[in-house]
Amino acid sequence: MEKLYCSFCRRSNDSVVMMISGHSAHICDKCIEQAILLVDKDKKSSSSQATSFKSIPPKEIKAHLDQYVIGQDATKKILSVAVYNHYKRLTQPVEDSSVLIEKSNIVLVGETGTGKTYLARTLARDILQVPFCIVDATVLTEAGYVGEDVESILTRLLQAADYDVAAAEKGIVYVDEIDKIARKGDNPSITRDVSGEGVQQALLKLLEGTIVNVPPQGGRKHPDQKMIQMNTENILFICGGAFGGIEEIIGKRLNTKQLGFMTSSSKEPRVGKSNLLQYIAAPDLKAYGFIPELLGRLPIVSHLDPLDSVTLKRILTEPKNALTKQYEKLFEMDGVKLKFAEETIDYIVQKASELKLGARGLRAICEIIIMDSMFEIPSQKKMKRLVFDKAYAVEKLSKSKLDMLKVA
Repeated sequence: MEKLYCSFCRRSNDSVVMMISGHSAHICDKCIEQAILLVDKDKKSSSSQATSFKSIPPKEIKAHLDQYVIGQDATKKILSVAVYNHYKRLTQPVEDSSVLIEKSNIVLVGETGTGKTYLARTLARDILQVPFCIVDATVLTEAGYVGEDVESILTRLLQAADYDVAAAEKGIVYVDEIDKIARKGDNPSITRDVSGEGVQQALLKLLEGTIVNVPPQGGRKHPDQKMIQMNTENILFICGGAFGGIEEIIGKRLNTKQLGFMTSSSKEPRVGKSNLLQYIAAPDLKAYGFIPELLGRLPIVSHLDPLDSVTLKRILTEPKNALTKQYEKLFEMDGVKLKFAEETIDYIVQKASELKLGARGLRAICEIIIMDSMFEIPSQKKMKRLVFDKAYAVEKLSKSKLDMLKVA
């Protein structure tokens, strides 16, 4: 056998696993591996330096959200414009410093099950061209206490960007359950409020823009740990929370009347109690327990409307991944064609409205109705078609403890 030598490292073919021959040249497997590593490194560095993003118009972003999320048009418009402006900030030339475009962080307020987190997840699906992550504010505590530092937010974003710091510095973060870090009283805390006001103060510079030392694997920071520096100036923050009880604060602000005789301007009807969240403003969040410095860094406040029966029915049947379509797909994988009768859907919506859990209530009721069938049918090979009628749904719910719940 002819002895061949690598044209790059001069290794012989008997000292390597593979030798690939070309036109008057040869290359060994070790040189190929090194070349692949160099190419990958060059691709990463070039992608990190690239500042051009495909600008997606707000209407296209909203159209994508419309396929999965029913209603909440005002909030979808706000999110679409915020993401579009975020892309424009990233594409602003460095030399164009005459007008500095500031980022507009957002607060989403809505009852449980109205779709705050689902909107954020849908936004990340197929539409965002920057790293995106969802973090939970309930685990955050002030530095030095049991829990997670606020820097762990950036650790999640860094992991979503595959530890590409330049890409992570242009990402979007959704902070869920932001209402859980409200301080415990209207007045500044005398003692340590480690999971409330302390976290808010730690978030100030993070939201505004600063260079932060981030532990690459998360957890608490310690002196001997290797840190990664990240600049948060171009990271867009979207915060969401249920803010339970804030309707009372809004109601007091809107319905306050001065003592004395009624003037012509005071004869206007007072605001109704239904959907008070549509009137939410920064002063309400301040009264709820957020410090003014944090609210100044979250300039856009939007609300999500409560879900009525019509909207719940549309959620159950219309979106691309509607609950009924998910169950139909699950049974189709077992060779069974599933169908929900119209009266059954109306009954499920009625019960979900009574529970007042929003879209989550739909899934809870559907699971009770369908559970026995999902348990039995995979073993019954002869079953080809299944229809859930109202009588069957009523029977299953009557046997469950869920039917005993009556929410006022």
